[in-house]
Amino acid sequence: MPSPTGSPAGGRRQRAEATVSGRVQGVGFRRYVQRWAAKLALDGWVRNEPDGTVRLVAEGTPEALDRLTRLLWGGPPGASVDDVAAERTESRDEPGGFRIAR
Repeated sequence: MPSPTGSPAGGRRQRAEATVSGRVQGVGFRRYVQRWAAKLALDGWVRNEPDGTVRLVAEGTPEALDRLTRLLWGGPPGASVDDVAAERTESRDEPGGFRIAR
């Protein structure tokens, strides 16, 4: 039975904030993240940063966030990930859905 946070009983929502560096712009990385986030029922956003990195915020179950973090290391064809700097905090109730921010 779902809890009031919308996640399975006992599974508290968490927030992951990550910055991905390497060849991650111009290769479909944001769309890759958005597709996986939707499959994992995560809420949040992803965007390109001026320094060439990709930044994202995702909220959902710890298990879904773990999976997304692992997937960030792979990326779509053409991407080359050098680093994923991520940290977890408590959920801040991101609006529903996962979007590409501009």
